[in-house]
Amino acid sequence: MNAPAPPQRTVATNARVLAIAIPMTLANVTTPLLGVVGTAVIGRLGQAHLLGAVAMASVVFDCMFWLFSFLRMGTVALTAQALGRGDVVEERATLIRALIVAAATGLALIVLQVPLGAIIFRLMGASAEVTAAAQAYFFVRIWSAPFVFANLVMLGWFIGLARAPIALALQVAVSAINVIVAALLVLHFDFGVAGAAAGAVVGEAFGTLSGLLLAMRVVGARLPARALIFDRARLIQLLVINRDIFIRTAALIFAWGFFAAQGARSGDLLLAANSVLHNLMLVGAFFLDGFASAAEQLCGRAVGARDGNAFARAVRLSIGWGFGFGVATTLVLLVFGGQLIDLMTASPEVRVTARAYLIYAALACVIGVFAFAYDGIYTGATWARDMRNLMLVTLVLYLATWWLTLPLGNTGLWIAILTFFGARGALQAARYPALARATFKPATAPR
Repeated sequence: MNAPAPPQRTVATNARVLAIAIPMTLANVTTPLLGVVGTAVIGRLGQAHLLGAVAMASVVFDCMFWLFSFLRMGTVALTAQALGRGDVVEERATLIRALIVAAATGLALIVLQVPLGAIIFRLMGASAEVTAAAQAYFFVRIWSAPFVFANLVMLGWFIGLARAPIALALQVAVSAINVIVAALLVLHFDFGVAGAAAGAVVGEAFGTLSGLLLAMRVVGARLPARALIFDRARLIQLLVINRDIFIRTAALIFAWGFFAAQGARSGDLLLAANSVLHNLMLVGAFFLDGFASAAEQLCGRAVGARDGNAFARAVRLSIGWGFGFGVATTLVLLVFGGQLIDLMTASPEVRVTARAYLIYAALACVIGVFAFAYDGIYTGATWARDMRNLMLVTLVLYLATWWLTLPLGNTGLWIAILTFFGARGALQAARYPALARATFKPATAPR
């Protein structure tokens, strides 16, 4: 085995932040397209129950696959740290280990698809006609799980190597193949909802094959030694990081699910208005997540190189750029939010109601800057346990705020979700100095 190359000094610059953040922002935009494409293609058939079924099943997969985003986040961190150390062999080993975990996880979902589907659709409580169509979609698309998870790993690996344009190209390719195959199977070969699901499977499989070929071009076909790949300590480190990020993500999904459920209990009008505003917030989230990805790579690389000054600069730049885009998004929503609401709904009642709460959605973009940025920083530094614990504390604060503001109705619900955003960033910022001191030696501690 070759000895690791001497670590090179890692300098975080504005150009490096943007070189990662911009492609990842564009990649994030493509992520929801799989469900959107399926819905759009099925919508051409003119059958309402099929459209509802695909929309419902797409939400199920969005949430389920989001739960396993730790495969991307953990891979970014460990790959970037290996890059910072100059350890090319460990870069390759990290990819293979993560792909093994991804394959095992995806196959487990396939094996458990029948009981999993039964639980999901019983909870959804849709009509028999919609449920039957949604199941037809579900039991085809579930076969994409190993490919989806492998693509998450490779997305994280390319980001960790600071090759974000490759990650973007893979995401675009997956979406493009999905569009073509789904349209052919549904509109030309009359496969119905199963054709829309098959389009997603083929798209993800194409992404996995393309990603593996590109990875081989980057590092060559030579594999690390089996003993290194299955090194006990490194496998445990990967699994522990993934476990902690999994719990953190589950808490995050619960928070958003609780927000949606409380809106639904308040009536169809508030549910619709909150959904419109949530979609507007996603625009800001795409940008903020792009800068979080930049923080993951640059901070992880600095940790690997044991360069505290580079780490501190990466933190400042990631937060600075994120804050700038957060403020810009907030201002755009405050100025043009009314027009955007009108584009998203034709209902006069929903338009009026959404405008009444627009201020909260706009503020979420700037308040959420620190939550997104510190998530990226903590991930890159592999402070996953602290990120998990602080997320759980934040969830308690969120629920407490909701309970205290119950008399305010939907306004209280929005105050609670803003508290959730703000508390996440504030708690992580408060914990950051101690973690940074513990990570770096005094001679290289962040200044």
